[in-house]
Amino acid sequence: MTSLEGMQAPDFELEGSNGKKHALHDYRGKTVVIYFYPKDNTPGCTKEACGFRDLHQELQGLDAVLLGVSKDSLKSHDKFIRDFGLPFVLLSDPDAKMMQAYGAFGEKVMYGKKTMGTIRSTVVVGPDGKVVKHWQTVKKAEDHPAVVVDFLRQK
Repeated sequence: MTSLEGMQAPDFELEGSNGKKHALHDYRGKTVVIYFYPKDNTPGCTKEACGFRDLHQELQGLDAVLLGVSKDSLKSHDKFIRDFGLPFVLLSDPDAKMMQAYGAFGEKVMYGKKTMGTIRSTVVVGPDGKVVKHWQTVKKAEDHPAVVVDFLRQK
């Protein structure tokens, strides 16, 4: 997958943990951070989510909307949110269509074996709907939220 930077972000419509449908065009005029992660309540995903939780007020202060996306069900998202006090919406993409459009689903190596799955990655979509930053793979889940906030501060 090539970087999406400079391209129009693919639109989507997914169910959110707040009981509403969410589409990219709903956020026109805002900066949207969309982070893709493999699975609720797993060590790396929990560290990343808690990092975004801890920086959520700062993200809001930078006028950015944060959305997390995985294949998990809304029921799973509800438990994840409850267990860790996550103050942002998680979207359920059970068929991985949105993740595929963003290059966040495909072949990856886990424990030395090639497998198909969610690729931990993040995009920042500008107010005009174009991708201004694309982290195609996130290596250190626990450090990534701070990297995103640093990028937004410099924008």
